[in-house]
Amino acid sequence: MRLIAPIDLQVIKAAGVTFVESMLERVIEEGAGGDPSLAESLRDQLTETIGGTISSIKPGTQEAAKVKEVLQREGLWSQYLEVGIGPDPEIFTKAPVLSAVGSGQAIGVHADSRWNNPEPEVVLVVRGDGTPIGASLGNDVNLRDFEGRSALLLAEAKDNNASCAIGPFVRVFDETFDMDSVRALDIQLQVNGGDGFGLEGFSSMKNISRDPMSLVRHAWGEHHQYPDGFVLFTGTLFSPTQDRHAPGAGFTHELGDRVAISNPYLGSLINVVMHSQRAPRWETGIWAFVTNLSDRGLL
Repeated sequence: MRLIAPIDLQVIKAAGVTFVESMLERVIEEGAGGDPSLAESLRDQLTETIGGTISSIKPGTQEAAKVKEVLQREGLWSQYLEVGIGPDPEIFTKAPVLSAVGSGQAIGVHADSRWNNPEPEVVLVVRGDGTPIGASLGNDVNLRDFEGRSALLLAEAKDNNASCAIGPFVRVFDETFDMDSVRALDIQLQVNGGDGFGLEGFSSMKNISRDPMSLVRHAWGEHHQYPDGFVLFTGTLFSPTQDRHAPGAGFTHELGDRVAISNPYLGSLINVVMHSQRAPRWETGIWAFVTNLSDRGLL
């Protein structure tokens, strides 16, 4: 069964580096220059030096500023640490309007990427007045080698055909499911490959370093409005380090991987990996969307 993404004209935004574990992995990508063979030694060094210290820091506080000073003196400061524990989070546009895929559709990774992974996330659905009204599941597919070479490649790493999955549905907030429910969600991930490889992981909103409403306020406010509303990927705890092909090489997708992201309250978002260049072309833009509504007498 295939479903379209449960949103239409909403802008697709994402918050990055909102969990300590994934923040350290971004620092590792940067230090490795996108080379997965260097990741393991950098991970050990970084975790031993700063992992425990940063895990207890609240972003944007005076304590965080003092840690920044220490790390700068040690030559360990990174742009990812800036958005991880600094006053302002990373908020970026994940994908264009109407380009997201839904459950049962292919999800794409760029054919030139050799180091990539799924990112299971909670996606908030926000009204045009900045009020969250529901939540869904999302896969913010990530090309670790592209972004690791340069953060300026973020758009090429994040925004490709079928590289954004949302679904299977939006659970609208009510008296039984609200923002406090979102703050307590555990998201399960399962990857199964045709080569027999299996990977399981999870992302827990209980471990997020910034409150989800803080992320919404950084995306929407006097500085920026979204008349048709927006959806916001809130970030992931999950950063796969399990070796797939060789010791120390870590995880990367293979074509045909089945990726399942699930939660009892939000259902299961299931996609199979293929190259973005071979994924179904994105051909339904805003003009086609409005034309379809007009042709059906819905305008």
